[in-house]
Amino acid sequence: MTLTALETPAPPVPPPTPSWPSRARRAWQKMSPYAYIAPFFTLFAAFGLFPLIYTAFVSLYRVELQTPGDMEWRGLNNYTVLFTDEFFWISLRNTFTIGVISTVPQLVMALGLAHLLNYRLRARTFLRTAMLLPYATSVAAATLVFAQLFGRDFGLINYVAGLVGIGPVDWQTGTVASQIAVSTIVVWRWTGYNALIYLAGMQSIPQELYEAAEMDGASKWRQFFHVTLPGLRPTIVFTVIVSTIGATQLFGEPLLFEGSISGGISHQYQTLGLYMYEQGWGFFHLGRAAAIAWVMFLLIVVLVGVNALLAYRRSRKEAVR
Repeated sequence: MTLTALETPAPPVPPPTPSWPSRARRAWQKMSPYAYIAPFFTLFAAFGLFPLIYTAFVSLYRVELQTPGDMEWRGLNNYTVLFTDEFFWISLRNTFTIGVISTVPQLVMALGLAHLLNYRLRARTFLRTAMLLPYATSVAAATLVFAQLFGRDFGLINYVAGLVGIGPVDWQTGTVASQIAVSTIVVWRWTGYNALIYLAGMQSIPQELYEAAEMDGASKWRQFFHVTLPGLRPTIVFTVIVSTIGATQLFGEPLLFEGSISGGISHQYQTLGLYMYEQGWGFFHLGRAAAIAWVMFLLIVVLVGVNALLAYRRSRKEAVR
C-alpha cells in the first residue's frame, strides 16, 4: 500500500465566526440607507399623507367649525351640493382664466429674459440676483402694493393711463380688469424664478450645437428655435406643470387684493382656494371645505396627467422623426 493511499484529507477548517462589531457594522451598512431616508418619509406621512387621507374622510361627513366633534354621515352629499352650487363653477372658471392669463405671459417672459441673460452681459450676477427679488418678497407686501397701484381714483396705473387719454378703470370691480390685476401680481412674482430655471436649462445645452448651427449659417433666431427650444423641452414641461399646480392653488393674491374672501362683489376673481376658505372659515362648513380640497387635488392630478401625456406624445413623435 502506497503512502498516498494512507493519507486522509484534512477536515475543512470552519470559517471564523464574525465578531459582534463586524456583524453590527454589516447590519448598519444594510440598514443605513433606510435610516437616512426615514426622516423624510416620517414627515411626509405625518404632514402630507395623513392630512390627505383624513381630509377625504372628513369630506364624507357634515362637520361644522363650531362643533368639530359632532360628525354626521353624509356620504357623497357634500360633493353633490358642491356641484350644484353656481359659485363653485364661477370659482372654477375664474381659476382657469386667471391661471391662463398669468401662466402664459409669465413663462414667455421668463423664456425671453433667460435667453438674454444667457449672453455675456455686464453685471450678469447682479441681474440674476435681481430676478429672485420678487420671488423673495412677501406675497402680502407685494399684493398690498399692487392693490394701491391698481386703485381706481388714486392708483398709479390709472394715472399713467389717463396721460394717454384712457379713462379710469375700476380694477377691483370689473371682471376682466380684476382678473388681469391679480394675474399681474402672479406674473411679477414668478417670472424671475422661472427665468432662472430656464437659464440653468440653457447652460446645460452643449455649446457644440450652437457652433454647428452657426457654421451652417443659422441666425440667432434660428438657433433659438431649432437648438435652444428643443433642448429646453423637459425644463419647459416642468415649469408648465409647476405653474399649473400653482395656478390651481392660487390663494394669497386674490385674498389680499381687496381683502374679501368672496373674491369681489360678484365673485369676479374668487378662485377655488378662496372658495374653499370661504366655505370652511367663512360659513364654517368644514366637511364641504374638505370636499373642495379633494376636488382641487383631483383637478391637479388630471391637469398634470394631461400635461405629462402631451409631453410624452410629443417626445415620441420627435423620436420617430
